[in-house]
Amino acid sequence: MQPLRPEPRVYARSPRRDPAPSRWAYRMQRLWLTPVFRVMARVGVPVFLLALAVGLYAGNADRRAAVTGIYTDLKEKFQNRPEFMVGLVSVEGASPELAEAIRARVDLKLPLSSFDIDLDAVRARVEELDAVAQAELRVRSGGVLQVQITERMPVVLWRQGERLEMLDEGGVRVAGLAARTDRPDLPLIAGEGADLATGEALELFAAAQAILPRVRGLVRISERRWDMVLDRNQKIMLPAVGAVAALERLMALDKAEDLLARDVLTVDLRNDKRPVLRLAPFALNEHRKAQGIDVSGSEL
Repeated sequence: MQPLRPEPRVYARSPRRDPAPSRWAYRMQRLWLTPVFRVMARVGVPVFLLALAVGLYAGNADRRAAVTGIYTDLKEKFQNRPEFMVGLVSVEGASPELAEAIRARVDLKLPLSSFDIDLDAVRARVEELDAVAQAELRVRSGGVLQVQITERMPVVLWRQGERLEMLDEGGVRVAGLAARTDRPDLPLIAGEGADLATGEALELFAAAQAILPRVRGLVRISERRWDMVLDRNQKIMLPAVGAVAALERLMALDKAEDLLARDVLTVDLRNDKRPVLRLAPFALNEHRKAQGIDVSGSEL
């Protein structure tokens, strides 16, 4: 008889867990790998929550007014601190008369906070003065508004009827003048449109350096050419083109022949191929006599 043996127990084995993530876990992992989603989750959500809180707080008009009042008060206290107050205007690079005109044009009620001064607007007002070519403004320590001026320097006088004006080398008005004797050192130009040709006029004065003490001035003719007026009622009529070269040739001829010292009324250089001299009546009669022409009936 065989011994009884217990039958071996059979245990039911649980199915092995699948290590792969679920579909939703996989999608979330892939989503977290997206840069945009990470930025939105880490930055966008906090910003949204903060904006929501601010919006809820600012939704009340009284709270908004309180915040605005606190900000305005802090701003005014900061801007009105003594180190930011301007109490003096310093003008440099200008004559005393121009400096006074600039201070009047600045027109600031001092003391005033530097934050309340519009430097661009003040500079624009200062540069509206004819005598100011350029202005630079800065606020220095000690409450000083420094105005650095580049002043226009007059180089010529322009006569328009009874009015006299000083012009710089670019033909820009510097200031008016009461009488010619106030600035005898400046050469004189006249005529309509003479200010637009100031550069050429200065070149002509430089070319006539040898006879400059005799030069009374330049007259603009038809806004296209110059007449140079000398003492003794002499006049040099210059061409519209090449006036400086024509005058230089005349100066060379005058140096060699002493032409302008003779009884010549007009030297016409408008045609460079045929210069014309107009003699004074007495000199003309003497010239005719030298040629054997009877001048007994001519008018002197």
